[in-house]
Amino acid sequence: MTAINETHDPALRSWVASANEQTTDFPIQNLPFGVFSRGPGGPGVGVAIGDQILNVSACLEANLLESDAAFAAAEACRSGTLNALMTADRLSVSGLRLELSRLLRDEESGGSGARAAASLLVPMSDARMHVPADIGDYTDFYASVDHATNIGKMFRPDNPLLPNYKHVPIGYHGRASSIVASGATVRRPRGQTKAADAEAPSFGPSRLLDYEAEVGFYVAGSNRRGDAIPIGRAEESIFGFCLVNDWSARDIQAWEYQPLGPFLSKNFATTVSPWVVTSEALAPFRAPARARGADEPSPLPYLFSAANEEEGGLALTLEVLLLTEKMRADGAEPVRLSRGSFADMFWTPAQMLAHHASNGCNLRPGDLLASGTVSGSSDDSRGCLMELTSRGAKPITLPNGEERCFLEDGDEVLMRGSCRRTGFVTVGFGECRGVVESASK
Repeated sequence: MTAINETHDPALRSWVASANEQTTDFPIQNLPFGVFSRGPGGPGVGVAIGDQILNVSACLEANLLESDAAFAAAEACRSGTLNALMTADRLSVSGLRLELSRLLRDEESGGSGARAAASLLVPMSDARMHVPADIGDYTDFYASVDHATNIGKMFRPDNPLLPNYKHVPIGYHGRASSIVASGATVRRPRGQTKAADAEAPSFGPSRLLDYEAEVGFYVAGSNRRGDAIPIGRAEESIFGFCLVNDWSARDIQAWEYQPLGPFLSKNFATTVSPWVVTSEALAPFRAPARARGADEPSPLPYLFSAANEEEGGLALTLEVLLLTEKMRADGAEPVRLSRGSFADMFWTPAQMLAHHASNGCNLRPGDLLASGTVSGSSDDSRGCLMELTSRGAKPITLPNGEERCFLEDGDEVLMRGSCRRTGFVTVGFGECRGVVESASK
């Protein structure tokens, strides 16, 4: 696991005033990487600091980076995606993050780069954010045992979990081409569905559109085809984390998922948050893997390590909020639908990655792995409408009197994530948001 170092010091403050506000997702202890553009210029790599973006390539051109390691990592940022940076060795990426931290510190925190770097800041309000990497492959897991149990009870009340669930991390290969950045509209998909009382299926817009609140992580480095990634090296193969909304058409899914699982019900859109919070930034927030009961199987040896048991989890709180078209017109604030903890997941990120490569599957820098819906045991921690409304049988009543079983046109889903621990500064992930657009547009 990555060690805690000077960049995590809670006493650090930045000369970027907004980075010192308690409500910011991006204090100087965070410094996530993202890809942005402004005006007619092409995309570039930056780090988030308060409500500003520091252009990494501009720091390089202004000769503000001193160490060879930081210089090498910054050179990898010239391409306009994070893939090259994800290929760089961890010491170089850590060295770049350290120098950017020192550059952004105020004088009382030992910083000296305020005047030199101030002109390299771009207000977030003036920037357009992009999907941060060229994602070659996308895999979605099913790592929450509470989510799997809640869904299973709807279809198999007497046997909600299938026999393999607690032995093997379940996942499926998603569609990388339809991954979009936060803020993009999502058109309601059309597909083939079959009502319970219908004799034959029909084709048309999905009536049961849903979201799934997930945590994603990007692959760093690569393994040769045929070579596994041992559980002991899986953590170093994770560059950083983001939020994911795995949009799901439940009526299409119900008709198509047997015998091979999700297909058109999931591949029409997946939204990712634009900022990638590095594994190093999250070092203070590692947590034990979910404890297994006496009646639950231990992980097989290729999925077990003492380090993973002690620190393989992540104390990340994930919230989902909804803003309907009527609420937006009335000037109302989004209403929170759920709050779940990523620490409750049955499988850790390292286990998911190690399992993915265990058969010799070659992972590549920029590949995205997602956790599956983050749900807990309480009703208010369920990370999708399918669970929250019991497949539509128990509609949610919003503060303005509107009801929701599933998403309506014009609904905006917002996801937020944060990591907190006593003695450290809270770091956030920014927003992962998307608005549902009518299928007729």
